[in-house]
Amino acid sequence: MKEVVNIVNDIVWSPALVVLLVGAGLYFSVRTRFVQVRRIGLMIRLLFAPGKSEGVRSFSPFQAFCLALSGRVGTGNIVGVATAIAMGGPGAVFWMWVTAFLGASTAYTESTLAQMYKFTYRNGYRGGPFSYIEKGLRLPWLGMAFAITTIVGYGMLLMLVQANGVSSAFFNSFSISPWLSGGALAIVLGMVVLGGAQRIAHVATAVTPFMAIVYILLALVVIGSNAERIPYAFELIFSNAFGINPLAGGILGSTIAFGVKRGLFSNEAGEGGGAIVSGSANNDSPVQQGLVQAFSVYIDTLLVCTATALMIICTGCFNIFDASTGEMIYCGVAELGNNYVAYTQSAIDTVFQGYGNIFVTIALLFFAFTTIMAYYFYAESSIIYMFSRANNPKHRRATIVRRAYQCLSLMLVVFGAVITSDTVWTLGDIGVGLTTWINMVALIVLFPQALHALQEYENAREK
Repeated sequence: MKEVVNIVNDIVWSPALVVLLVGAGLYFSVRTRFVQVRRIGLMIRLLFAPGKSEGVRSFSPFQAFCLALSGRVGTGNIVGVATAIAMGGPGAVFWMWVTAFLGASTAYTESTLAQMYKFTYRNGYRGGPFSYIEKGLRLPWLGMAFAITTIVGYGMLLMLVQANGVSSAFFNSFSISPWLSGGALAIVLGMVVLGGAQRIAHVATAVTPFMAIVYILLALVVIGSNAERIPYAFELIFSNAFGINPLAGGILGSTIAFGVKRGLFSNEAGEGGGAIVSGSANNDSPVQQGLVQAFSVYIDTLLVCTATALMIICTGCFNIFDASTGEMIYCGVAELGNNYVAYTQSAIDTVFQGYGNIFVTIALLFFAFTTIMAYYFYAESSIIYMFSRANNPKHRRATIVRRAYQCLSLMLVVFGAVITSDTVWTLGDIGVGLTTWINMVALIVLFPQALHALQEYENAREK
């Protein structure tokens, strides 16, 4: 069973998907004349815009930004970055930056389309790839397929893994029973999701910026304490990115592959989650939400991931392995071996001796909880799409199924905290990979609409 799952995962997340994501991001960037650079000032201003008032309870641009960022900023920003450095060397960080730069244009495209094809639910909005696939491509069966894979991949399997990450961290750091930490996590999650979309948005707005700022400030202290090594860190990143430095010059292929893959896993551009959140926002123009979500990719990768990377590289707390053989080809701290999360912990320990494990555990708690919250919203929105139709104006079916999923999600958190496996993680990856394939095909076909909307928006601003 495990071997079959791994084979399927290798097919879904084959180099073809990586090429598709990077190639599409480059294509979108060129056709929009690199909107992610030209309009970066406007992105920041739109972030705090009040949004369009129509008497509906929809997300403001900032709320949608924070909830989407909750899904992007997760354990991958700590463990994923360390893994990329371990398997690809410091140069992998450069390719994470490239991926974020191109991914910002993909995030713009999917979020703009989600706004263009959003639908009303109760007194608010919902939308995402399922809606623009159904209405834009006129393929309702494919929209349903996307919704189902989102519910299973994000809303069930990966939720198990995130909960297990929290319980494992607390057990290793404080010897707290997984049952206890899982139960506490489920209670807090229940208090949030039972309050509806607005409560989810309010919590995301309060927690996500706070956790990101605190983590970056902590990283700045660690990096600042090794200020003399900052130029050397950047030298390693750029030289290793092209195989020039002998530190990891022999694994250039892994450097690029792990940098791109971890970058994509981190910023989620093209996977569809950010688009689902964008479909619930209320803006004066669909383009505005697209620009706001493009900026969230920068925050995730260029700030949070870079903070982790510089801590690890500046302190030298990393080893490098050959991905094909597992052989260690660079030994920075032998005792860390391939315990990737320990790279970040040890980096913090160089300044806050004995507290690295505690800081990382707390960071993982916040990152994983907000990610679970975002995954719940992705799944809930998919359920609403599947069961809320025009011939059912009171949305009774959607309400019943949504309530059932709320109960299920809380049980999944407890179950995931107690038991999970690599197979569950891999199955979740397969689900997300399938949503990415479906979404990227839709984005390429519908991109002219997002481009036309951008041109009209920019022309109107210039008048």
